[in-house]
Amino acid sequence: MSRGRSRIILSNAPSDFLAEGPHIRVGDDAWPVRVVRHAQSRRYRLVFDGARGELRLTVPRRTNERAALKWASEQQAWLVEQVGKAALPVVVGPGASLPFRGTLRQVDWTPVAPRAIRLDDMVLRVGGPAESVGRRIERWLKAEALDLMERESREIAGAAGLVVGRVGVGDPRSRWGSCTHDGDLRYSWRLVMAPDHVRRATVAHEVAHLRHMDHSAAFHALVDELHDGDVAAARGWLRREGRSLHRYRFTV
Repeated sequence: MSRGRSRIILSNAPSDFLAEGPHIRVGDDAWPVRVVRHAQSRRYRLVFDGARGELRLTVPRRTNERAALKWASEQQAWLVEQVGKAALPVVVGPGASLPFRGTLRQVDWTPVAPRAIRLDDMVLRVGGPAESVGRRIERWLKAEALDLMERESREIAGAAGLVVGRVGVGDPRSRWGSCTHDGDLRYSWRLVMAPDHVRRATVAHEVAHLRHMDHSAAFHALVDELHDGDVAAARGWLRREGRSLHRYRFTV
């Protein structure tokens, strides 16, 4: 990583999207830095996670964190190149907007309102402590995702005479779903933020693996049969927009 002339300022002060924790300013924008201490590390290693919109700085366990962050801030040319390819992360909290089932919804927070998340047309209504709004919305999204995709998995599989094992959700970086030889299905919970046809195409894809544990012509034909929409359009949406679903951060 070489050094350039762009202005990058290291700061621990609050930014537009990060309430606390270290971040580096690249031009006018601040990017969060996740510092990872590793016992086997002998030098600093800086990686940009474009999917999550953050820098990850791996350092030796006994390193001086401030010195490591200063070093990271000096990798100017590399940082400018990397962050120029990505969108700023969005921290979800009062007043923020995030997609749910393909539609952007605003977080309407009132302290005296019930703590439970309530979907009201284009708005997510929530009360309780402001500092826990993001975490509660994340839990609500995960519960909604599991409920939707477990029900859809069993409906689609049942119509094809297939049997689903357990269904779960997680937050993988590199895949939207998976199927085991035992018939267990697992999905990225972030699919609940995507349009319905995209989520359902992913469900059809994983259900089809219950019969074909490959990507043969027969597998793709079954996906087309199981999905109630345009599979190619859904795949195209994930290629273009899928990474943006990882921009949303629910804790700081």
